[in-house]
Amino acid sequence: MPLPTYDQLMLPLMKLLSELNEPIKISDAANILAERSNLHEEDLNKILPSGKNIFKDRVAWAKTYLVKAGLVQQPKRAYCEISSLGRQVDLKSLDAITNEYLAQFNGFSDFKLGKKNKDEFGIGNLQVIESLNSYQETQTPEETIQNTTELLKSDLKSDLLQMVKDKSPSFFERLVVDLLVAMGYGGSHQDAAQAIGKTNDGGIDGVISEDRLGLDKIYIQAKRWKDTVGRPDIQQFKGALADQVAKKGVFITTSSFSKEAIESARKSGIVLIDGDKLTSLMIEFGLGVQIERSFHIYKIDQDRFDEDNF
Repeated sequence: MPLPTYDQLMLPLMKLLSELNEPIKISDAANILAERSNLHEEDLNKILPSGKNIFKDRVAWAKTYLVKAGLVQQPKRAYCEISSLGRQVDLKSLDAITNEYLAQFNGFSDFKLGKKNKDEFGIGNLQVIESLNSYQETQTPEETIQNTTELLKSDLKSDLLQMVKDKSPSFFERLVVDLLVAMGYGGSHQDAAQAIGKTNDGGIDGVISEDRLGLDKIYIQAKRWKDTVGRPDIQQFKGALADQVAKKGVFITTSSFSKEAIESARKSGIVLIDGDKLTSLMIEFGLGVQIERSFHIYKIDQDRFDEDNF
């Protein structure tokens, strides 16, 4: 009996989560699903070239797709539970949960197709699968690799942001220091560490040098918040910058910014870094992540076959 694909595992996972009244570790959920299956132990122990267990990896991806559709939520890293929306689904009436089924839920289409590509199609959720099929049929192999990489990155960013949110405010301040230094700001790490979290000016969490010579200063506001940052928060930061006769400010948060906050910051020249941008920068500068596996795409070296070179 072949191993079930990730989409074939979505309904069994949903049914399991619907039976529980508390979050469960995804690895434990995979073990329960394995016990309930009729699969041989030899099949359940199959691994990918990377060393990952195939069955558990597919359960994890089933969870990811359900999370993106809003049917499952992750209260903390590596744990999941059925959401209030998920409990509204009549699981008994379903023979399977497929990508076509998930396309009706907000968030899934952006994840599966990519917001940029979705905007190019100009489609709604109910049209996403047809567009996906059309889009994938016209993709080159290189485009397929690129889009698959983006799916993996999206899942990584979600896990990364959750880990940051679970840490203490002091950890977040140190994380900001590490990121700014990795990006080339703050001079030495020691200088940057002394700058962040050491000011007593209202609305400012730190001041950091823009370059190693300290020719200009950047004022920092770093908030590990869950709620959306609104216009009043930006106005307060703007006032603090004015008191310091500061020209440059960066507001960093683990949450997001309201439209009014974004507009206010744009007019004031304040740079905003929300949770999504924060995790993108962490990945770009290798902070809190590591390369699991690399793939190389080869092409013909035309110079090697140029007879004039011999």
